[in-house]
Amino acid sequence: MRIDPSVMKQLLQLQMLQSSDSLMGSSSGLGSTSSTDFTELLQMLLSDSTEAAASDNIIPASELLARSKWSSSFYNMQPAEAMKEYAVPADYEDLIQDASRRNGVDSSLVKAVIQAESGFDSQAVSKAGAKGLMQLMDKTGQGLGVSNPFDPEQNIEGGTRFLSNLLQKYNGNEAVALAAYNAGPGRVDRLAIRNDAELENKLSQLPKETQKYISKVLGLKEQFEA
Repeated sequence: MRIDPSVMKQLLQLQMLQSSDSLMGSSSGLGSTSSTDFTELLQMLLSDSTEAAASDNIIPASELLARSKWSSSFYNMQPAEAMKEYAVPADYEDLIQDASRRNGVDSSLVKAVIQAESGFDSQAVSKAGAKGLMQLMDKTGQGLGVSNPFDPEQNIEGGTRFLSNLLQKYNGNEAVALAAYNAGPGRVDRLAIRNDAELENKLSQLPKETQKYISKVLGLKEQFEA
């Protein structure tokens, strides 16, 4: 059986979304799902993957998920938001590609983090004082060599390096790295979360904002890969 490697990753995202949506009582559409719904989706995905194997083809996970009743709310977004296509401003494309190559991070993940953090606004400042495209706090940015957080080149390089450090720390587990990017590695470490399975089990112990952030960024990453 040949199964698209991203299928299991996306199933994990679905489980996290189901868990976080239940906790938050969201109206996004996942709140009414049950473990039975998830089991049915799992069986559907594996069945379709098996059919693809018979013809020596792999059905992309995105296509399989598009067939499911959860497709409109898969990324914990409202339907209109989930369907929205995001574009990278031309001025930032080369900066992102260069930073991604230097730090060994998928450029689509960097773009997803930027979109989630600042919407590609290099002058963005959060209520907590995070600045620039990838919303670096001053102390974090300085530790990454960022002297001017509003300089796109410095900020993207620093944010991508921070993301790379987190991916290395958590052995390439993107969801865990994103949890640490949003909530801080200290908080993730105190919960002894090192991989996706541990993250799934302890997701409810992370802030609701972080729970939504993980699924949102992973959803955006899929869009930027398309």
